Amino acid sequence: MKFTKKLSIIVCSLTTAFVSSAVITNTYKSAAQAEGQELIYNGGFEIDPLADPNNPNGVNPNVTGWVKSGEAIDQAGVTISNFPHDGNQGLSLGAFSGLSYIAQTISTVPGQHYQLTFWLASIEEAPGLKNKLKVFIGGKKVDVEKNTSLQPYTQYTLDFKAKTRSTEIKFGSKAKYAFLYLDDVSVKAKPEHQPPNYGNIDGDNDGDE
Repeated sequence: MKFTKKLSIIVCSLTTAFVSSAVITNTYKSAAQAEGQELIYNGGFEIDPLADPNNPNGVNPNVTGWVKSGEAIDQAGVTISNFPHDGNQGLSLGAFSGLSYIAQTISTVPGQHYQLTFWLASIEEAPGLKNKLKVFIGGKKVDVEKNTSLQPYTQYTLDFKAKTRSTEIKFGSKAKYAFLYLDDVSVKAKPEHQPPNYGNIDGDNDGDE
């Protein structure tokens, strides 16, 4: 199974503020698979407030609908941000050593084709440039974006064919010197007549999972 990426770029301001969030529980979508139906819950990261509602000076402990793991998940690893592609919020990705992960499991129909889209931005640039975003679908690594430099929100598209009745969508990330930003994650059933898109996993030999 092969994957591809399709890019489209919009210009946006690269100024932002940062407030953290923490571990949450998983959320599953309905088994209905109508074309055009959104299967990701809270893919725009708009549900939770930036600050902890119980402590205005603390971090918000929720990114509703997603499960977080890996390095610094309660701190800079994966946090709500007010630097969005669309709406009021996005997600900042700032683990600086090991990878931090955010994942959601959706209901799928075996044999049906789907399309994952997401928007990625970066405020790292040389000489302080060392970042990575890995995308996993159903436990399989299907895309790696490495050392993305000073990029406004850019759309990426990956196609996949479901093998089981549930499929995990997972992102692993790190950004040693600054931040990557993720927003508007979406999965929808894909019309069969559309050609597939192929992902980028070349050159990923640093030993990360």
